[in-house]
Amino acid sequence: MTNNIYILIIAALLDYLIGDPWGWPHPVKFMGWVISRFTKFSLQLCQHSLTQRLAGIVLGIILIIGSGCVGWLIIQTAKYLYPLLGITIETILLASCFALRSLRVAAVVVLEPLTSGDLGEARKILSNYVGRDTQNLSEAEILRAVLETVTENATDGVMAPLFYAIVGGCISGVGPTSLALAYKASSTLDSMVGYREAPYTYLGWFSAKLEDCLTWLPCRLTVLTLGLLSGKPLYVWRMCRRDAVADPSPNSGWSECAYAAILGVQMGGTNWYRGVAKQKPLLGNAIYPINSTRIQRALQLTRYCFLLWLGAAIAIFLILPNR
Repeated sequence: MTNNIYILIIAALLDYLIGDPWGWPHPVKFMGWVISRFTKFSLQLCQHSLTQRLAGIVLGIILIIGSGCVGWLIIQTAKYLYPLLGITIETILLASCFALRSLRVAAVVVLEPLTSGDLGEARKILSNYVGRDTQNLSEAEILRAVLETVTENATDGVMAPLFYAIVGGCISGVGPTSLALAYKASSTLDSMVGYREAPYTYLGWFSAKLEDCLTWLPCRLTVLTLGLLSGKPLYVWRMCRRDAVADPSPNSGWSECAYAAILGVQMGGTNWYRGVAKQKPLLGNAIYPINSTRIQRALQLTRYCFLLWLGAAIAIFLILPNR
């Protein structure tokens, strides 16, 4: 269990200091390559809704279980050759599962041109991070999009991978990285094929549902932790019970609403996707306008939440050997 402590701490430090350097090999890139190839093949071969659903199940099972198993095999092989090499590889792979620095960087690169008054550049950069149309967004809408991205991905990009790393670290012979990679595969599947629109309506249904299930518990724990950090847990929970339940996603609405309640802002409203308006439920009360300060506060809350869970994990790993 002591090795798990070192792996978690160093992986968190690597993500905080380095993140995902551009051009470096990353497990998600390989996962994305597999998903793209399998999706293209399946859509050509499977023309019926039932066969596409079956193909989606196969894709989800193979990628999620395969990612965890391949990660485990790489780590175990490296440990067999040289123990320190195995720990190093495991730490790097785990760091790749965390997106705390990536969220911070994404927010900063959009806010910088926005602060200087360059709306066009802010819209262009924002389009790299969100699925909505950005070409006509106002400054307020850009700020809302940034905050929604930061708060939605706080759960599936930061806290949920840490949750499964902790769970994996508590299971003898598994380790923190294998389960974190498996969850990362589920999240990547959802982001690439988990849509209700064609051509992924049937192919991606399994991935979307499974990701919802895997994220449900870490999302609620994140909401509770954020509520405790804010000093008003009951208020945060009531706001989520009031507003988040209207969101079609069982998790993203809760994640965003928790931050909205703490920051005193309102998220949701009308978004445009490929020229089609889509109404998102309103989350929170518009006590204050969304600005860069509140976006930075949201990032700070995520960081504190991550550190709190990290401290709890260290305590758990210290206690477990004594049982």
